[in-house]
Amino acid sequence: MTRETHTDTDASTDDDRRAVILVSGGMDSATAVYEAIDRGYDPYLLHTSYGQETEDRERECAEELAAEVDAADFLHVETGHLAAIGASSLTDDGIEVADADPDSDEIPTSYVPFRNANLLAMAVSYAEATDCEAVFIGAHSEDFSGYPDCRPEFFDTFQRVIDAGTKPDTEIDLVAPFVEWSKTDIAERGLELGVPYELTWSCYREESPACGTCDACAFRLEAFQNCGVRDPIDYTERPTYAD
Repeated sequence: MTRETHTDTDASTDDDRRAVILVSGGMDSATAVYEAIDRGYDPYLLHTSYGQETEDRERECAEELAAEVDAADFLHVETGHLAAIGASSLTDDGIEVADADPDSDEIPTSYVPFRNANLLAMAVSYAEATDCEAVFIGAHSEDFSGYPDCRPEFFDTFQRVIDAGTKPDTEIDLVAPFVEWSKTDIAERGLELGVPYELTWSCYREESPACGTCDACAFRLEAFQNCGVRDPIDYTERPTYAD
């Protein structure tokens, strides 16, 4: 049996193909939705609220995206266990969301311990229950530089977990199409595909306007700057980043 690797970017036009796409409300996952559609999949969107600071805004964006693409299904799951575990500035009010520091080699405070394993486990359950052939996640190279559960090795290993832990006749490919890409690469691809980035949200701190200085805002603004396009969402600050 041949499986698609996480770095494969070939489009497919097979009929009646389905994919679960993890949608955070942000630009990477929105681009992953359009990438999956471009490859010929009917999109089944999964959004999770896990106690993150901007969960209401993120859910709103995910729902608007689902409506925009006329998703085959949209599943929203609320879970409090990651917030109860804590140890992340996204879920713990006692930990401050730090400003972006591109020169740091430290794991950022925004890292939610083993979050992607939790989210992918739900996505695989959803995919198996709905006869989907793939699960897409929008992780990319600038993520895995700071988040260990965004590394290519993690996704390769999780594919083996999927193969071992689902029914014998189940075949679900874990697809991280941007795992070797930069944020700029993703923005360029999304602009090519017509992703409505005005319907996305990346800021870790605020629900409106975006702060412009946290890690997520900094990577996003820099990507749009590198593409020569103005980010369509509102910011308190719009720093200029060197190429």
